[in-house]
Amino acid sequence: MWLLFGLVFLWTPAPAVAQSTLTLHPGVPSYGLDAWLRWYHDDQASRDPDSIMAKLAEGLFDPLPNGNPTFGFRRGAFWFHVRIVNGDPMEPRWLLVQEYPLSDHIDIYVRPTGGYWVHQASGDQLPFRNRAIRYRHPNFRIDLPHGEPVDLLVRVQSESSMQVPLRLFTQAAFTEQARDAQLGIGLYYGVLLALFFYNLILWASLRDASYFWYMFHIAGFGMVLFCLNGLAFEYLWPNSTWLQDRCVPVSICIAQVGMQQFTRDFLGLRNLWRSGDRLCQGMIVFFVLWGIASLFIPYRIATPVASAGVLPSVALIVAVSLVANRRGYEPARMFLFAWFMFLAGTTAFTLVAFGILPKLFFTEYGVQIGSALEMILLSFALAYRYAALRNENERIVKDANEQLEIKVEERTAELSRALDQLASANTRLQESNQRDSLTGIYNRHYFHELLERQLYDAREDLQHLAVLMIDLDHFKRINDTYGHLVGDECLRAAAARMSAVVAAHGGVLARFGGEEFVAALPGLDAAQAVAVAEEVRASVAAEPVAAGADLVKVTVSIGVHALDAYRIAGPDDALRRADEALYSAKSGGRNCVRPVLAAMDA
Repeated sequence: MWLLFGLVFLWTPAPAVAQSTLTLHPGVPSYGLDAWLRWYHDDQASRDPDSIMAKLAEGLFDPLPNGNPTFGFRRGAFWFHVRIVNGDPMEPRWLLVQEYPLSDHIDIYVRPTGGYWVHQASGDQLPFRNRAIRYRHPNFRIDLPHGEPVDLLVRVQSESSMQVPLRLFTQAAFTEQARDAQLGIGLYYGVLLALFFYNLILWASLRDASYFWYMFHIAGFGMVLFCLNGLAFEYLWPNSTWLQDRCVPVSICIAQVGMQQFTRDFLGLRNLWRSGDRLCQGMIVFFVLWGIASLFIPYRIATPVASAGVLPSVALIVAVSLVANRRGYEPARMFLFAWFMFLAGTTAFTLVAFGILPKLFFTEYGVQIGSALEMILLSFALAYRYAALRNENERIVKDANEQLEIKVEERTAELSRALDQLASANTRLQESNQRDSLTGIYNRHYFHELLERQLYDAREDLQHLAVLMIDLDHFKRINDTYGHLVGDECLRAAAARMSAVVAAHGGVLARFGGEEFVAALPGLDAAQAVAVAEEVRASVAAEPVAAGADLVKVTVSIGVHALDAYRIAGPDDALRRADEALYSAKSGGRNCVRPVLAAMDA
């Protein structure tokens, strides 16, 4: 841990000396304002912009301490000032972003030289719709006339940790930065969801309580970060400032309850170390009571106590893991390593919240990095624990004599049932891998394998086989007009209608990719296949798709390729010919069926 903190401080940039004026240069898309900010603590939170400017004129504003815009949990209001001169004539409008989502009240005041103050307000004590752009961090559009000095005052008052990292973006730079940030967050939650559902299947199959508490821990901690990253306010309760206030301490308490209970069950503390088990139970009782109390007590009390409780909670987990490892419980080694990664990330994040460490990438996102590694390693630890239990069962079988024969048989039967359940779970997973996650029909990979088998059967039995290539007409226009969620609903509805028709004729429908579908119809010649294709087309076009309040007209174009039993080609050639027929249908005006032309087929 000391090595980690040493590296963090080595990576900390040298403190910047606050300058009087920030000049925006052409070609520079964003500016971190730390080097130009000066701050003043209004401990009574009673001053207005004019009186604050008087304090600035008296020289009572200070540069940021060590260039660090974090002040821990503090009462009152903090004022920040910077004077900006826009030297870029092509960028008159900029976006000011506070890169910390949990501040209660953020007010900005902008005044050109000799002008009036222009005020904007944001923060999680105002509805989410008050933000200039729907984004998890508070943000403001500000106009900066070319060459004219503009005074910018930022007032922040919050019961949360006082962190005020301010950055100025052009519109294009903000879009690019937001895209990259959302990608990283999406990858993190993708890992969490994958681990959650994988272990959900294992728990449903094995009924091992450790898997349940592991899922509880993932869900609880995922909610913690969903709140800390501002995503809960954006997506779950954008109009409820009360829930936004309570979500952080309550979710921290829920996550800690899951962590402690998972530790007790995984390490078997009830049998391995009773004193450690009681300590973990005491920690669970504390977080349950504090989580309930957090619904009623002020945020400025609930959150610091819950945050401070995380460190001793994780330290206790590390301590009981060390004891379990010393007492010969082998899975405790990987378990201990996993929690060390989490402890490092959580410690860094907590120390940033209290203003002890600077806000860098490795400290700001320490929780995400540490928790992702911890949860992956814990999943390995569960597998290792399962293997250790299996080895223990084998040892019991080997060492048992005639007196233990019945017990050995019972344990072996239990293990056999668990393995059968796991095999069944793997079979269900394999089935799910053959399906398209959006529409529920077969996917392209499975269809290719199926078509290859059907081609072989058609050659052997001298039977006909038809392939339909289907494309939703103007699907990009649907997405652009109604949005991707409506587009997804159209895909699902069209897939259901087409699948019903194809299945009625003994065929199989699959999603080929995007808005394209493909179907195989064994035993049908060209005329029969065209008739089925017309039935498919008419079924889709029969009535619009209901997507919320919208009715969306959906049609399809279909290419038909009927394979001659005496000249059966490979699957790729069959799909290519059907795709050429589809191109003909789309060129012919869409919402129609086109077979492969005889000349083309020849």
